[in-house]
Amino acid sequence: MLIAREFVAYLARQLVKKLSVSMIETVEPQVVSELIASVITEELAIEDRLNDEVRDILSEYSEYMRREGVSYQEMFRRIKNTLISQRKVIRAAGRDTGDHMKLSRDKVIDISHKVVSALRKAHQVRLKKPFNEVRLELVREMTEVLQAEEKVDRAARDKIRSQKREIPEGSEEWDLLLRRYYSEELKKLGIDLAR
Repeated sequence: MLIAREFVAYLARQLVKKLSVSMIETVEPQVVSELIASVITEELAIEDRLNDEVRDILSEYSEYMRREGVSYQEMFRRIKNTLISQRKVIRAAGRDTGDHMKLSRDKVIDISHKVVSALRKAHQVRLKKPFNEVRLELVREMTEVLQAEEKVDRAARDKIRSQKREIPEGSEEWDLLLRRYYSEELKKLGIDLAR
């Protein structure tokens, strides 16, 4: 998934906390944050399932691609782009669209519509402002948290790259260091994913 589940849960808790000030009213903030986290997780899982489907398609043509000298990455990108346009899926990765955070602005806006619709239907929450006002505030708050997360991720990756010896990205050592440095950088900002 593009964003760690722990961070999605943190993001949802932050959204409930910030929206509770003037946009929503709830006596069960934990339930509401779980609802928001489930909407975000489901939206991010759409592209994960699409990636799995593309991998399955490419596995059927691996021999052909090897024989013809076709690049796996290029074919993956082409097939994924075709499926995205056919199914009208909003691309989640912000880096693919030039946004400066992990999630694209379009995906954040799409998620905001789905979250506010889910909040409107939930019995545990009442919207204190009109739908679009709540949605715009949700976009602003979500963007703020995601931009902070992007800085943390970038700092953690830079720490790994600054090691004396080269650590290949994607290796087990890279992943372990990324998790450790990512956690350290979050703590520097006062962010504890466990809370």
